[in-house]
Amino acid sequence: MNRLVILAPNWLGDAVMALPAIADVRRAAPSAHVAVAARPSVAELFTLAGNVDEVVVLRRRASIGRVSSWRDMGADLVGGGFDTALLLPNSIHAALVAERARIPERWGYGTSWRSRWLTRAIDPPSGLHQAKYYQRLVRELGFPNGDPEPHVPVSVESRERASDTLKALGWDGRSRLAAVAPGAAYGGAKRWPPESFAQLIDAFGADGVQSVLVGSAADARTGAEVVKRVARRDGVVNAIGQTDLAALAGVLTLCRALVTNDSGAMHLGAAVGVAVTALFGPTNEHATRPLGEAHTVLTHHVWCRPCMLRECPIDHGCMRSIHPAVVIDAARRSL
Repeated sequence: MNRLVILAPNWLGDAVMALPAIADVRRAAPSAHVAVAARPSVAELFTLAGNVDEVVVLRRRASIGRVSSWRDMGADLVGGGFDTALLLPNSIHAALVAERARIPERWGYGTSWRSRWLTRAIDPPSGLHQAKYYQRLVRELGFPNGDPEPHVPVSVESRERASDTLKALGWDGRSRLAAVAPGAAYGGAKRWPPESFAQLIDAFGADGVQSVLVGSAADARTGAEVVKRVARRDGVVNAIGQTDLAALAGVLTLCRALVTNDSGAMHLGAAVGVAVTALFGPTNEHATRPLGEAHTVLTHHVWCRPCMLRECPIDHGCMRSIHPAVVIDAARRSL
């Protein structure tokens, strides 16, 4: 193995949870050229992490179901001279990307009928946290595991850029800040109600803490629903869709705490060292909770959770029954 490319997960949270496994590979193969191939939405994360030699942005989109697009599958990796591909996603698509890029060695979990495209297929384990799931793969491939907690360093430049952005959006530069992430890319079932987030923000305001709404442009509608329910608009700075990943990381480091649904922002916040209060409903907190002792996970027991559904077909009791007073009390301990 001289030139290894690691195919990264597509979602921000999964990409953050993959960082310990990538660090394991880097540490065990210091003389190899290690690259990460990632979708544009998460590629910047691996530049921030700073422990790989190259980040390849996978810009060409190809679908297994659309045969005419197969000519583009793997095209971003052709010419990279890679002799080995490590596949962190479990999809057939990831295996085909590596195979069509003519990478001789293709390693990954043998799932979803894709073992035929792998040269080393590892039997997948069950019951592990997602970060440890990725680490188990690299360990089985011969790379010893290290620290299971993801870490993302944040530069002074990113913090300064984040500070300038927040000041332009209404922060006075002095008030204590708490980040609030009301969105979740997976679906509405993962989102705590906007009126509950608004109560949290009003409670922070009463404590002299200004809330910063964070998230991607896709969360803009959810953020607007929260803002219109806040009693005092000067208590909230809406930074949703206003930052790239580096600036978002900078914003999070300026905050004393982060209150969030199960989301990419949750994992990024934990990775940059912010104390996280995470709200879990339809998803399994044992599989994707933020790793570390500083974080609090809140749930409400209902018979149907974790259902893993994108939208709740009944009363959304798993999230609606997490009372704002409980969340406020937990978050205040971080402030």
